[in-house]
Amino acid sequence: MMKKILPFLLVLVMVQVAFAQKGKKQMNVIIVSIDGLRWKEIFQGAEKQLMTNKKYISQDSSDVFKKYWSEDQLERRSKLMPFVWGNLAKGGQLYGNRELGNNVNVKNTYWFSYPGRSENLTGYPDPKVNSNDYPDNPNKNILEFIDQQEGYKGKVVAFASWDAVARIINRNRNGLMVNNPFEDVKGEGLTESQKMANEIQHYEPKIWGDGERLDANTYAIAKSYIMAKHPKAVYLDLADTDDHAHEGKYDFYLDDIHGIDAMIGSLWAYLQSDPFYKNNTVLMVMPDHGRGEGKQWTSHGSGTPHSNDTWLMAMGPNIKALGEVKTSSQIYQNQYAKTIGKLLGFNFTSVNPIGEAIGGIGN
Repeated sequence: MMKKILPFLLVLVMVQVAFAQKGKKQMNVIIVSIDGLRWKEIFQGAEKQLMTNKKYISQDSSDVFKKYWSEDQLERRSKLMPFVWGNLAKGGQLYGNRELGNNVNVKNTYWFSYPGRSENLTGYPDPKVNSNDYPDNPNKNILEFIDQQEGYKGKVVAFASWDAVARIINRNRNGLMVNNPFEDVKGEGLTESQKMANEIQHYEPKIWGDGERLDANTYAIAKSYIMAKHPKAVYLDLADTDDHAHEGKYDFYLDDIHGIDAMIGSLWAYLQSDPFYKNNTVLMVMPDHGRGEGKQWTSHGSGTPHSNDTWLMAMGPNIKALGEVKTSSQIYQNQYAKTIGKLLGFNFTSVNPIGEAIGGIGN
């Protein structure tokens, strides 16, 4: 009798496992890149030395202080980034507070935009990628890898405030939808929100030329697309912080940080309200490089000390709520691509030597 029951039980277990796997939702991922945002503002808030220097402040200084200053560092950083410290720090992980010995760095030797973004997405600090004018990136990136996985084809998209992103991702090779500055999202059945986001970007002043648009417009195009089309992997590339920093506008730089924090918070709130994304979406936020200190805060690159110092944030299912990670450790940006793949359940590989997945993020 037992011999007859055992095969039946085995089949029953196999059927249950199959149904469980079929019913299990695939993970989604939102990757946010913030150009040239220093670790100092993340973990220490606004810097008084820069806020009191008239050279770097063009707005009403009392208003800037009211918005962002407190003698208490914890309160100060929360005023600057309320979502990060009120939500992400409670439900996710933040790396890069160098005062605690928790270090994050770029691996490439250049410490500027194209090489940094390329390292983040490919896992490979290619020494040949040495210019912001570098042509189409020859290295395989995590976005095109995800697009090749079952269930993700055609559901991987990118939205950028800087036109070099199309070359960094190499949309000419992989055909991914990369929405660059002043490009309209096309297709049938666009929602009214999508149409409006398309339209508004053409009315904004082109402060930094044809190759860059304001982050608010990039965000509007991205969020309206997410709400309408439900992509499974999204790369959102924001750049106002770096532009205003290069111009020495510390007040605008702080406003950019505060605004981006609000954008991420609004997007995360939407994701948790939509059954497609709720409880099965990972958020990763990172810069492409850091910045200098003191008078060199406006600059970055291999000739500017500390502009290789960066940070990382992550939140979502299977990511323990560690908050601000205070242990002494070292992370490099060449580990991000493999980590993103791991969070989705994939093993990202490349012909290039890429960094290993970060051990503390994901099961």
